[in-house]
Amino acid sequence: MPQLISEFFQQILDTANAIRDPFEQSFFAMVQLPYLQPFLDVNKRVSRLVANIPLIRKNLCPLSFVDVPEQVYVSGLLGVYELNRIELLREVFVWAYERSSSLYSATRQELGEPDPFRLRYRNLIITMVGEIVRRCMNKEAAVAAIRQRACETVAMPDQKKFIEVIEVELMSLHIGNIARFRLRPSEYEAWLKTWQ
Repeated sequence: MPQLISEFFQQILDTANAIRDPFEQSFFAMVQLPYLQPFLDVNKRVSRLVANIPLIRKNLCPLSFVDVPEQVYVSGLLGVYELNRIELLREVFVWAYERSSSLYSATRQELGEPDPFRLRYRNLIITMVGEIVRRCMNKEAAVAAIRQRACETVAMPDQKKFIEVIEVELMSLHIGNIARFRLRPSEYEAWLKTWQ
């Protein structure tokens, strides 16, 4: 009955909002949503995604179940569904979170801190690289366009660095990173012929 599911779904949301601890709130959502079965399919996947909302709100590491053995996860769910016991699923949750945290930490260290300059000019960098590629500019035309855009839109102290960043992005552009600039493979391939 859709009305009953809607009522219970709202009750789950209200209860989750009343829980203050982000880990408890996350685990609650992960257990309750698939148990209710509000969707025809993907209930467990949705619950795993929703479990990240309280964690991300508190600036905590997101939770991933990528390396969790499927049988262990399913056994934890069956414990909840059939025996109304959460212990095994709780252990899976804790193990998955510890694993996610260590992987997330390692990835953060590998990537380093975000570059404030690139963040400040992110959209302009994306737009400029995209324009150069879409208009199939050769190196000479690209340099002229970059300098003109820098003079028109970038603060004077940042202009030199802006030009350098765009040039580096163009020199390191390849089929594997063109999506970052919202480019299609056909656009990239056409530009590459004039660039080389």
